[in-house]
Amino acid sequence: MKRFLALLFCNLFFTLGCAQENTPAIEIPTSVNYSYETIVGDIDIPWGMAFIDNNELLVTESSGILYHVLNGKKTSIEGLPEIYVRGQGGLLDVALHPDFTNNKIIYLTLAATLGGEQGGNTSLYKAKLVDQHLEEVALLYKATPNTKKGQHFGSRIAFDDQGHVYFSVGDRGNRDENPQDITRDGGKIYRLNLDGSIPDDNPFVSNPEAKHAVFSYGHRNPQGMTVHPKTGAIWVNEHGPQGGDEINEIRKGKNFGWPVITYGINYSGTPITDKTSDPTMEQPFYYWVPSIAPSGMAFSTSGIYKDWQDNLFVGSLKFQYLERLVIQEDKVVKREKVLDKIGRVRNVKEGPDGFLYVAVEGKGILKIIPQG
Repeated sequence: MKRFLALLFCNLFFTLGCAQENTPAIEIPTSVNYSYETIVGDIDIPWGMAFIDNNELLVTESSGILYHVLNGKKTSIEGLPEIYVRGQGGLLDVALHPDFTNNKIIYLTLAATLGGEQGGNTSLYKAKLVDQHLEEVALLYKATPNTKKGQHFGSRIAFDDQGHVYFSVGDRGNRDENPQDITRDGGKIYRLNLDGSIPDDNPFVSNPEAKHAVFSYGHRNPQGMTVHPKTGAIWVNEHGPQGGDEINEIRKGKNFGWPVITYGINYSGTPITDKTSDPTMEQPFYYWVPSIAPSGMAFSTSGIYKDWQDNLFVGSLKFQYLERLVIQEDKVVKREKVLDKIGRVRNVKEGPDGFLYVAVEGKGILKIIPQG
């Protein structure tokens, strides 16, 4: 019924354009030519990971632990700012400054309580990693207002090649006010200079009422973010409600529609809107009905895996697998389950060695090993 409604809405609004739904059907391979090994284990919710080199990485545990992992051994890094742990909030993503080798700067997104109101909201920090300690910890951006709601913090971090850092903040469970209002935080992708200042060419800097860090809006809960290996564009995936998870190619100043347009419905089964498209809003590159609950996202670019070159990989929390999407001529032409039933896949990254690394709740970080 949900698929029928989505297609019906799509037909009603076909003149405005329609995104590709989750067709073709996902495949479960009858045989596989890969295995996996555990790089580091015993991490409850390994949200973010950032590779320093082939044998060394940082991993965030959402309860508020930043791990340094070297040759499979993990130690806790001290000096984190105060973290608000509630529901989906906690210590979220971690990323290395593009010049980390020289400056040792890292970026973190986390739920913070700063601001006076009760509760918390998503924030972006930078700090210098010195041995097993963070120094020069600096808040770059804090979404407001605080709220005790436990859902939709986001959050991922990515960089372009022009000196900008991007990060996501979910709508914080306030879909009626936050995503469509550029004067409010929440339901947005943000862009800052690497030092935390606002870029002069951000889309809303001329509007005195707007949040000047906002780069795009109309998002629900973006928990995957990566850079397209050929175009350099920022891609995100985001949780829909019941159905309507999306992949979006982020564009400057664009409105991605939530909740005015969506391919999903309320968890109760009632409609959110009768629109799946609008001429003033962007269509997703791709959407899932039913939802897979997407998490981290990465392209495989190394050629290490046979037939996986430039494929997109998305973790599924709900169905507990890594989804492989083959894209040809800007269209998904094949979907396949990788590591089926492995557990709740929270993140996926391509390491500097070209291998794919998968963060699985309750297991830790797994490395996919090609065979044959």
